[in-house]
Amino acid sequence: MVEFYGKTFQSRLLIGTARYPSPETVLETIKSSGAEIVTMSLRREAQGQEAGKRFWDLLKDSHVTILPNTAGCHSVKEAITIAHMAREIFKTPWIKLEIIGDDQTQQPDPFGLVEATRILISEGFEVFPYTTEDAIVAERLVSLGCKVIMPWGAPIGSGQGILVPRAIKLLRQRFPETTIVLDAGIGKPSHAAQAMELGCDAVLVNTALALAHNPVLMGEAFKNAVTAGRLGFTGGMMDEREMAAPSTPVIGKPFYL
Repeated sequence: MVEFYGKTFQSRLLIGTARYPSPETVLETIKSSGAEIVTMSLRREAQGQEAGKRFWDLLKDSHVTILPNTAGCHSVKEAITIAHMAREIFKTPWIKLEIIGDDQTQQPDPFGLVEATRILISEGFEVFPYTTEDAIVAERLVSLGCKVIMPWGAPIGSGQGILVPRAIKLLRQRFPETTIVLDAGIGKPSHAAQAMELGCDAVLVNTALALAHNPVLMGEAFKNAVTAGRLGFTGGMMDEREMAAPSTPVIGKPFYL
Protein backbone atom coordinates (compact mmCIF):
# COMPACT_ATOMS: atom_id res chain seq x y z
CA MET A 1 0.00 0.00 0.00
CA VAL A 2 1.02 3.63 -0.48
CA GLU A 3 0.14 6.51 1.83
CA PHE A 4 -0.79 10.08 0.95
CA TYR A 5 -1.34 12.40 3.91
CA GLY A 6 -2.61 9.64 6.16
CA LYS A 7 -4.78 7.92 3.53
CA THR A 8 -3.70 4.54 2.19
CA PHE A 9 -4.28 3.11 -1.27
CA GLN A 10 -3.61 -0.25 -2.88
CA SER A 11 -2.61 1.10 -6.29
CA ARG A 12 0.69 2.88 -6.83
CA LEU A 13 -0.40 4.19 -10.22
CA LEU A 14 -2.06 7.61 -10.48
CA ILE A 15 -3.45 8.76 -13.81
CA GLY A 16 -4.38 12.07 -15.37
CA THR A 17 -7.67 12.67 -17.16
CA ALA A 18 -6.70 15.02 -20.00
CA ARG A 19 -6.49 14.41 -23.77
CA TYR A 20 -8.40 11.11 -23.91
CA PRO A 21 -10.66 10.44 -26.92
CA SER A 22 -13.78 10.42 -24.71
CA PRO A 23 -14.88 10.45 -21.07
CA GLU A 24 -15.87 6.80 -21.44
CA THR A 25 -12.31 5.93 -22.46
CA VAL A 26 -11.03 7.62 -19.31
CA LEU A 27 -13.32 5.53 -17.14
CA GLU A 28 -12.35 2.31 -18.91
CA THR A 29 -8.67 3.17 -18.53
CA ILE A 30 -9.10 3.92 -14.83
CA LYS A 31 -10.63 0.47 -14.42
CA SER A 32 -7.98 -1.39 -16.43
CA SER A 33 -5.12 0.44 -14.69
CA GLY A 34 -6.46 -0.18 -11.21
CA ALA A 35 -5.79 3.49 -10.37
CA GLU A 36 -7.55 4.81 -7.28
CA ILE A 37 -6.43 8.45 -7.62
CA VAL A 38 -6.92 10.61 -10.71
CA THR A 39 -5.89 14.20 -11.32
CA MET A 40 -8.22 16.81 -12.71
CA SER A 41 -7.53 20.34 -13.87
CA LEU A 42 -10.09 22.83 -12.67
CA ARG A 43 -9.03 25.22 -15.45
CA ARG A 44 -9.69 22.62 -18.14
CA GLU A 45 -13.08 21.71 -16.80
CA ALA A 46 -14.13 25.35 -16.52
CA GLN A 47 -13.49 25.92 -20.22
CA GLY A 48 -16.36 23.65 -21.18
CA GLN A 49 -18.76 23.85 -18.26
CA GLU A 50 -21.45 21.50 -19.57
CA ALA A 51 -19.00 18.84 -20.75
CA GLY A 52 -16.96 19.31 -17.60
CA LYS A 53 -19.99 18.76 -15.35
CA ARG A 54 -20.87 15.56 -17.23
CA PHE A 55 -17.31 14.30 -16.88
CA TRP A 56 -17.23 15.21 -13.18
CA ASP A 57 -20.48 13.32 -12.62
CA LEU A 58 -19.03 10.25 -14.34
CA LEU A 59 -15.91 10.39 -12.17
CA LYS A 60 -17.95 10.70 -8.99
CA ASP A 61 -19.83 7.55 -9.92
CA SER A 62 -16.54 5.69 -10.41
CA HIS A 63 -15.63 6.21 -6.72
CA VAL A 64 -12.05 7.31 -7.43
CA THR A 65 -10.23 9.88 -5.31
CA ILE A 66 -9.81 13.21 -7.08
CA LEU A 67 -6.52 15.08 -6.90
CA PRO A 68 -7.26 18.55 -8.34
CA ASN A 69 -4.32 20.37 -9.88
CA THR A 70 -3.31 23.90 -10.81
CA ALA A 71 -2.15 22.97 -14.33
CA GLY A 72 -1.41 25.93 -16.56
CA CYS A 73 -0.68 28.39 -13.75
CA HIS A 74 2.35 30.67 -14.15
CA SER A 75 2.28 32.66 -10.92
CA VAL A 76 1.87 32.17 -7.19
CA LYS A 77 -1.27 34.28 -7.10
CA GLU A 78 -2.89 32.37 -9.96
CA ALA A 79 -2.09 28.97 -8.43
CA ILE A 80 -3.45 29.94 -5.02
CA THR A 81 -6.68 31.22 -6.56
CA ILE A 82 -7.18 27.95 -8.46
CA ALA A 83 -6.35 25.93 -5.34
CA HIS A 84 -9.07 27.71 -3.33
CA MET A 85 -11.60 27.16 -6.10
CA ALA A 86 -10.66 23.48 -6.29
CA ARG A 87 -11.04 23.00 -2.54
CA GLU A 88 -14.53 24.46 -2.70
CA ILE A 89 -15.63 22.46 -5.73
CA PHE A 90 -14.02 19.09 -5.00
CA LYS A 91 -14.36 19.27 -1.20
CA THR A 92 -10.77 18.18 -0.55
CA PRO A 93 -7.69 19.81 1.01
CA TRP A 94 -5.53 17.98 -1.54
CA ILE A 95 -3.96 20.05 -4.32
CA LYS A 96 -1.40 19.09 -6.93
CA LEU A 97 0.53 22.33 -7.13
CA GLU A 98 1.92 23.24 -10.53
CA ILE A 99 3.53 26.60 -11.32
CA ILE A 100 5.14 26.59 -14.74
CA GLY A 101 8.33 28.58 -15.16
CA ASP A 102 9.10 27.85 -18.81
CA ASP A 103 6.52 27.33 -21.54
CA GLN A 104 8.70 25.24 -23.84
CA THR A 105 9.80 22.66 -21.27
CA GLN A 106 6.92 23.13 -18.82
CA GLN A 107 9.60 23.10 -16.12
CA PRO A 108 8.28 24.04 -12.69
CA ASP A 109 9.20 27.42 -11.24
CA PRO A 110 11.02 26.36 -8.05
CA PHE A 111 10.86 29.80 -6.44
CA GLY A 112 7.14 30.25 -7.02
CA LEU A 113 6.50 26.64 -6.05
CA VAL A 114 8.16 27.01 -2.64
CA GLU A 115 6.36 30.29 -1.93
CA ALA A 116 2.94 28.98 -2.97
CA THR A 117 3.49 25.81 -0.95
CA ARG A 118 4.27 27.86 2.15
CA ILE A 119 1.06 29.85 1.77
CA LEU A 120 -1.21 26.92 0.95
CA ILE A 121 0.05 24.74 3.81
CA SER A 122 -0.54 27.63 6.21
CA GLU A 123 -4.12 27.70 4.91
CA GLY A 124 -4.74 24.02 5.57
CA PHE A 125 -3.99 22.50 2.18
CA GLU A 126 -2.22 19.17 1.74
CA VAL A 127 0.14 19.93 -1.11
CA PHE A 128 1.42 17.58 -3.82
CA PRO A 129 4.13 19.78 -5.40
CA TYR A 130 5.18 19.17 -9.01
CA THR A 131 8.89 19.89 -8.90
CA THR A 132 12.19 19.15 -10.60
CA GLU A 133 14.52 16.42 -9.39
CA ASP A 134 16.59 19.00 -7.46
CA ALA A 135 17.29 17.85 -3.89
CA ILE A 136 17.59 21.41 -2.52
CA VAL A 137 14.11 22.33 -3.72
CA ALA A 138 12.80 19.05 -2.31
CA GLU A 139 14.41 19.88 1.05
CA ARG A 140 12.62 23.24 1.14
CA LEU A 141 9.27 21.63 0.29
CA VAL A 142 9.62 18.90 2.90
CA SER A 143 10.70 21.41 5.55
CA LEU A 144 7.52 23.40 4.87
CA GLY A 145 5.42 20.33 5.64
CA CYS A 146 5.00 18.48 2.35
CA LYS A 147 4.61 14.76 2.99
CA VAL A 148 4.59 14.13 -0.76
CA ILE A 149 6.87 15.40 -3.52
CA MET A 150 6.35 14.86 -7.24
CA PRO A 151 9.61 15.22 -9.18
CA TRP A 152 9.54 15.16 -12.94
CA GLY A 153 11.31 12.52 -14.98
CA ALA A 154 11.38 14.67 -18.13
CA PRO A 155 9.33 17.53 -19.62
CA ILE A 156 5.55 17.00 -19.47
CA GLY A 157 4.21 15.00 -22.38
CA SER A 158 7.67 14.35 -23.87
CA GLY A 159 7.69 10.59 -23.28
CA GLN A 160 11.46 10.68 -22.76
CA GLY A 161 11.42 8.74 -19.51
CA ILE A 162 13.72 9.52 -16.58
CA LEU A 163 16.53 11.76 -17.80
CA VAL A 164 18.50 11.81 -14.52
CA PRO A 165 17.94 8.48 -12.76
CA ARG A 166 20.67 9.14 -10.19
CA ALA A 167 18.87 12.27 -9.00
CA ILE A 168 15.66 10.33 -8.40
CA LYS A 169 17.61 7.66 -6.52
CA LEU A 170 19.21 10.40 -4.41
CA LEU A 171 15.80 11.82 -3.49
CA ARG A 172 14.79 8.38 -2.22
CA GLN A 173 17.93 8.20 -0.08
CA ARG A 174 17.64 11.76 1.22
CA PHE A 175 13.93 11.63 2.08
CA PRO A 176 13.13 8.10 3.24
CA GLU A 177 9.92 9.14 5.04
CA THR A 178 8.51 11.24 2.19
CA THR A 179 6.16 9.76 -0.41
CA ILE A 180 7.76 10.25 -3.83
CA VAL A 181 5.63 10.18 -6.98
CA LEU A 182 7.43 10.29 -10.33
CA ASP A 183 5.49 12.83 -12.38
CA ALA A 184 5.91 13.89 -16.03
CA GLY A 185 7.88 12.53 -18.94
CA ILE A 186 6.79 8.90 -18.62
CA GLY A 187 6.17 7.44 -22.07
CA LYS A 188 6.39 3.66 -21.72
CA PRO A 189 5.55 1.04 -19.12
CA SER A 190 9.28 0.35 -18.81
CA HIS A 191 9.79 3.97 -17.68
CA ALA A 192 7.28 3.43 -14.89
CA ALA A 193 9.00 0.21 -13.85
CA GLN A 194 12.34 2.05 -13.74
CA ALA A 195 10.87 4.78 -11.52
CA MET A 196 9.66 2.17 -9.07
CA GLU A 197 13.00 0.34 -9.16
CA LEU A 198 14.69 3.62 -8.21
CA GLY A 199 12.56 3.74 -5.09
CA CYS A 200 9.61 5.91 -6.04
CA ASP A 201 6.44 5.12 -4.11
CA ALA A 202 4.14 5.74 -7.07
CA VAL A 203 3.97 7.02 -10.64
CA LEU A 204 1.61 9.51 -12.29
CA VAL A 205 0.89 8.94 -15.97
CA ASN A 206 -1.34 10.89 -18.36
CA THR A 207 -0.13 11.46 -21.92
CA ALA A 208 1.30 7.95 -22.38
CA LEU A 209 -2.17 6.57 -21.68
CA ALA A 210 -4.32 9.19 -23.37
CA LEU A 211 -2.39 9.15 -26.67
CA ALA A 212 -1.89 5.38 -26.87
CA HIS A 213 -3.62 3.55 -29.72
CA ASN A 214 -5.43 1.57 -27.05
CA PRO A 215 -5.51 3.52 -23.76
CA VAL A 216 -7.38 0.76 -21.94
CA LEU A 217 -4.79 -1.88 -22.81
CA MET A 218 -1.99 0.55 -22.01
CA GLY A 219 -3.55 1.15 -18.60
CA GLU A 220 -3.20 -2.54 -17.82
CA ALA A 221 0.39 -2.50 -19.07
CA PHE A 222 1.29 0.35 -16.73
CA LYS A 223 -0.42 -1.36 -13.81
CA ASN A 224 1.73 -4.44 -14.31
CA ALA A 225 4.89 -2.38 -14.84
CA VAL A 226 4.42 -0.46 -11.58
CA THR A 227 3.85 -3.70 -9.70
CA ALA A 228 6.94 -5.32 -11.22
CA GLY A 229 9.13 -2.30 -10.50
CA ARG A 230 8.01 -2.11 -6.88
CA LEU A 231 8.64 -5.82 -6.37
CA GLY A 232 12.12 -5.37 -7.87
CA PHE A 233 12.91 -2.53 -5.46
CA THR A 234 11.63 -4.28 -2.36
CA GLY A 235 13.19 -7.60 -3.43
CA GLY A 236 16.65 -6.03 -3.46
CA MET A 237 18.14 -5.97 -6.94
CA MET A 238 21.72 -7.09 -7.54
CA ASP A 239 24.44 -4.47 -7.84
CA GLU A 240 25.85 -3.68 -11.27
CA ARG A 241 29.33 -5.01 -12.09
CA GLU A 242 32.04 -3.68 -14.38
CA MET A 243 33.09 -7.18 -15.45
CA ALA A 244 31.34 -10.46 -16.12
CA ALA A 245 30.71 -12.89 -13.28
CA PRO A 246 29.87 -16.51 -14.14
CA SER A 247 26.37 -17.46 -13.13
CA THR A 248 27.32 -21.15 -12.91
CA PRO A 249 30.11 -22.02 -10.44
CA VAL A 250 32.93 -24.16 -11.77
CA ILE A 251 34.26 -25.45 -8.45
CA GLY A 252 33.76 -29.18 -8.13
CA LYS A 253 32.92 -29.76 -11.79
CA PRO A 254 34.75 -32.55 -13.65
CA PHE A 255 37.29 -31.53 -16.28
CA TYR A 256 39.47 -33.33 -18.79
CA LEU A 257 43.15 -32.83 -19.60
